[in-house]
Amino acid sequence: MKNVVITGGNDGIGRGLALAHLERGDNVVVLGRSTEKGQAFLAAAEELGAADRAAFIAADLSLISENKRVIGEIADRFATVDVLVLCARYFRSARAQTSEGLENTFALEYLSRYLLSHGLVERLESAPAPVVVNVSGPGVGKPEIYWNDLYLQRGYNGIAAQMQAGRGNDLLGVSFAEKHGASGIRYILVNPGSTATSFAGAYDPQTAIQVDSMKRMGKPVAQAVAPILEAVDNPPAEPLSAFVEGRRIRVDHPELFSKDAAKRLEGVTEELLNR
Repeated sequence: MKNVVITGGNDGIGRGLALAHLERGDNVVVLGRSTEKGQAFLAAAEELGAADRAAFIAADLSLISENKRVIGEIADRFATVDVLVLCARYFRSARAQTSEGLENTFALEYLSRYLLSHGLVERLESAPAPVVVNVSGPGVGKPEIYWNDLYLQRGYNGIAAQMQAGRGNDLLGVSFAEKHGASGIRYILVNPGSTATSFAGAYDPQTAIQVDSMKRMGKPVAQAVAPILEAVDNPPAEPLSAFVEGRRIRVDHPELFSKDAAKRLEGVTEELLNR
């Protein structure tokens, strides 16, 4: 029996993974903002006869304070965390800012994953074969981090915001593996490919049309979940690995997985958190 924590587990791939782990007999904690969807997950767990192994923690993971609270609650609940899955996403066509003054996409899709990865290290290190799965899209050409405009205050674009977050997660994987790989934690970056999920977000009309098409054309959630479960069950021996639709890709690309850029982003992130 494993202890599994999943962000974005109320919906889509995250929910599919959560239910799959419950069916395997694991303990699962799902993190999400929607209480309604959280209750629906708990109801599904009850139908599986797994109500005693399922939990939902309501949290706005775009907030640093909420991530810290959640880390504390998980640490109180579990002595070990075997699997941490980072799936939370929310697309915004228009720029939005959190109450803590950060651009929402950066805060939710990169910073939250940084906080949870590092904040649960002690619990991960206590597990026999710990795995962190970051579902963010490695293998896709992404722009450099906008070092001089990290919060995209000039010329915001929703796709650019998500691409920067994805780039940040590639670099997060690099820096995390450098720091904690020797402890046995395996960090896996996953690009599931186009999948028919709810595509949670606030879309302008043109983007909404594109999203509706993606929902129709995307693969079923179960098809996206299967290779992720395989990677969790049989993680590569290396501290960092990356997969695109179940196919392993190299993580030594000098630009996409730059150790220098990873170190720089870690420094910027720590400075931000210290403030």
